[in-house]
Amino acid sequence: MTDPTMQDDTTADVPVAEAQIQLIGLGDSLMAGYQLQGDEALPSQLEKALHDKGLNVSIGNAGVSGDTTEGGLARVDWSVPDGTQGVILELGANDALRGIAPEETEKNLSAIIEKLQARKIGVLLVGMIAPPNMGADYAHRFNPIYKRLADKYKIPLYPFVLDGVATDANLKLGDGMHPNAKGVGVMVERMLPSVQSFAKGLEDKVN
Repeated sequence: MTDPTMQDDTTADVPVAEAQIQLIGLGDSLMAGYQLQGDEALPSQLEKALHDKGLNVSIGNAGVSGDTTEGGLARVDWSVPDGTQGVILELGANDALRGIAPEETEKNLSAIIEKLQARKIGVLLVGMIAPPNMGADYAHRFNPIYKRLADKYKIPLYPFVLDGVATDANLKLGDGMHPNAKGVGVMVERMLPSVQSFAKGLEDKVN
């Protein structure tokens, strides 16, 4: 334990970078934390996990329940404030649920990434997989979008946001779609190496 009376340079057991990395989670209900407390949502749990790793990172929650890639594109300029160094981009689930043409989803995500890169903001792309009821043809068109965009724009990719949660009812709310707080914890555990690497890359540019 750190002695609270010691207010010098050694105020933490784990060394923390001086400059705080400002991240924004731009997404839908999976980012917003549908029916969860604020500190249970993905950005808050990720931020805490990164702090535990000694990274001085702030993750703002710009998740909007029900948002599509079109909605994200419409608000990206004001949802991602100046001073943001990186965006965790998690959109596309609602496009798939609504049966929006995957080509439209890809076009919107491309535009979001280009807007952010034009502002010198790093992007970590978080992928989604089409729900089975959309059929094989839709999945064939939708699922490769994220890898293709990551390759095109040379950005890191976390392939599937609900990895470890999608098939476990104990980690989801009663609707069978959204993660509960425990489910978000599993998402964080799976995502942490990717987000940590992303944040450290941004940290190196800042310091």
